[in-house]
Amino acid sequence: MSTTHFGFEPVDERDKARRVRGVFDSVAPKYDLMNDLMSLGMHRAWKAYTVLVANLREGQQVLDIAAGTGDLALAFSRKVGITGQVVHTDINEAMLRAGRDRLLDAGVTLPTMVCDAEKLPFADGRFDLVSVAFGLRNMTRKDIALAEMNRVLRPGGKLLVLEFSKVPQPMTRAFDWYSFKVLPRLGQLVAGDADSYRYLAESIRVHPGQEELKAMMKKAGFGHVDYHNLTGGVVALHVGIKC
Repeated sequence: MSTTHFGFEPVDERDKARRVRGVFDSVAPKYDLMNDLMSLGMHRAWKAYTVLVANLREGQQVLDIAAGTGDLALAFSRKVGITGQVVHTDINEAMLRAGRDRLLDAGVTLPTMVCDAEKLPFADGRFDLVSVAFGLRNMTRKDIALAEMNRVLRPGGKLLVLEFSKVPQPMTRAFDWYSFKVLPRLGQLVAGDADSYRYLAESIRVHPGQEELKAMMKKAGFGHVDYHNLTGGVVALHVGIKC
């Protein structure tokens, strides 16, 4: 039996996707509100920086993986215009529905599909940009997912991975206190679900740090990889360019 992590708990690889789906089924109705509360609104600045680094042009093709409620997909769609296309995907149907409804409320219609990042249903070289924000750490086989993202990019295409990362040692104690004491309590008060937010805190701790993820992206076939620490390394934006 191959095992992986579900937070701090070792689980059968075959069971992780089901358990992660349960977490996001639970948090979907309050996901946007909780993002604002948990990050003190900083997630908006992190995503705005990601859009800036994407540097999209009219007519380009974009795949947004683990797109959830559609923040990045909406911003990207405004950059590529009517001649471009943004495909809005997530493995979790509840999150995808929330995102689709939010996009429609904003007057934007995008191709929306339930999609497993480890088995992308797209042709080789289909996209100019692939993005995944706060989703990679929930994937069972990150190496396979990264290789798939590389496959569907055109040569010279760009992968953006926005994800929680490793803070410097002086910040660790305060970050741990916030993650394991404040977040579950906030989740209970606002979303009625402490356990899901405890898992989310644990999932950050077992996710690869900045240099480890950079090495994984290079191994997946990206010729140039760099990262930008945001908010002291609480979050990092990794940028990979396909050879």
